[in-house]
Amino acid sequence: MPMKKEKRVLAFDYGASSGRAIIGTFDGNTISLEEIHRFANEPVTVNGTMYWDILRLFHELKQGLLKAKHKGSIDSIGVDTWGVDFGLLDKKGNLLANPVHYRDTRTEGMLEKSFQAIDKDTFYQITGNQFMEINTVFQLLSIIQSQPELLLRVDKLLMMPDLINYFLTGKKKAECSIASTTQLMDIKKGNWSAKVMQSLQIPQHIFPEIIPSGTKLGTVTDKIQEELEIGEIEVIAVAGHDTQSALVSVPTEEKEFIFISCGTWSLFGTELEKPIINKQSAELNITNEIGYGGRVSFLKNIIGLWLIQESRRQWSREGKEYTFGELETMAKGEEAFRCFIDPDAPEFVPAGNIPRRIRAYCERTGQWIPQNEGQIVRCINESLAFKYRETCAEIQACTQKDYETIYMVGGGTQSKLLCQMTANACHKKVSAGPIEATVYGNIALQLMACGDISNIDKAREIIKASADVDEYVSQNEIMWEDAYQRYKEITRV
Repeated sequence: MPMKKEKRVLAFDYGASSGRAIIGTFDGNTISLEEIHRFANEPVTVNGTMYWDILRLFHELKQGLLKAKHKGSIDSIGVDTWGVDFGLLDKKGNLLANPVHYRDTRTEGMLEKSFQAIDKDTFYQITGNQFMEINTVFQLLSIIQSQPELLLRVDKLLMMPDLINYFLTGKKKAECSIASTTQLMDIKKGNWSAKVMQSLQIPQHIFPEIIPSGTKLGTVTDKIQEELEIGEIEVIAVAGHDTQSALVSVPTEEKEFIFISCGTWSLFGTELEKPIINKQSAELNITNEIGYGGRVSFLKNIIGLWLIQESRRQWSREGKEYTFGELETMAKGEEAFRCFIDPDAPEFVPAGNIPRRIRAYCERTGQWIPQNEGQIVRCINESLAFKYRETCAEIQACTQKDYETIYMVGGGTQSKLLCQMTANACHKKVSAGPIEATVYGNIALQLMACGDISNIDKAREIIKASADVDEYVSQNEIMWEDAYQRYKEITRV
């Protein structure tokens, strides 16, 4: 029999600090990746407001399409991004303003203000979402408070991947995984919550139809085809939230497993058939999000490698340029367990001088104060590993299950130090990889939408055969257990 024609698809993965265009080639057994374009994704602050440079981001997508054109034919495109942020369109389909960055300060105080309009328990029972001031609903509440005239001009709100898909196709839809990050969705019914919107006076008409992950949206518009001199290319609404695309690529055959999608944020959780929404999950502030096939990701958002990324930016501002590899080498050479932070402490959310804030945290909690770069990075990595341990216990308590292996995927798996520390802190085996988890998931979802891969189990099997995966076993358990008890005491002060 002649070999089936290779399928070539293009994944655009927009992270919170950079973006990539990657061609995925599927030969029927494995997926090979070729990165053809990479670009920075830096926020722009104007008059005190932090924005995403959406026009530049779409320009970079076009550059990716041009580079792909010279590599041969492309069958489809899929776009994933970070969660919670959005663009606002008027009745003519024009963008009313640049999307505001979730780290902007406009949402300060909005969480508590929302509870004056809708009871916190009711709010959680409907949405099942972790309460974080960065969430879409609190961003909208801040607009209602400070710019009510803006909402009067809005015809549609589109989340970031949906906005880019609209620029590509002209179709205004809300893909379900990204919609489930808004805290405006009824997680049990899978549609927008009229109760939440009415309570907070958010106009319901601005929200488009919710569609499943893996929906074919249509082709790239005629104008873009003409501008770039490309042919018709199908656009697939993959799991627009990068976490849910990454989850597709977890290389496991287990039906019940835990994972960490580790990048700028660390998303720690499990995959379920139905959401868990009860008193315990509410008290632990654990979120429920929708993934491919309507599966529920029961997880917690943890500040992740942002702490190292932003520290590196600070050192660069001071004239000290380090690669991530150099920082890891420095951290390895430092003494263990000298100080800890709570990675999710509020002072670590905004951009700025993270090393100075870490020193202030350690001083405030009566700890030894780290001075050099290696000591700062060591503190961050150990604290993240212990945060994972704490979150793992919370997930297991809610699911009443014990998991032997943590499946760690994403860019964070490049840090062998963090992977080993995670195994040590959690007393579990860590399966680390693929590094390009989000891209593999994005590509697999395109292939499933087009019938080239039959289901998610087959997709995970193919990705496991395609990507490098390393394993780490727990070491020095007594020493790490003693240090964890110290971490808990310090971070609860």
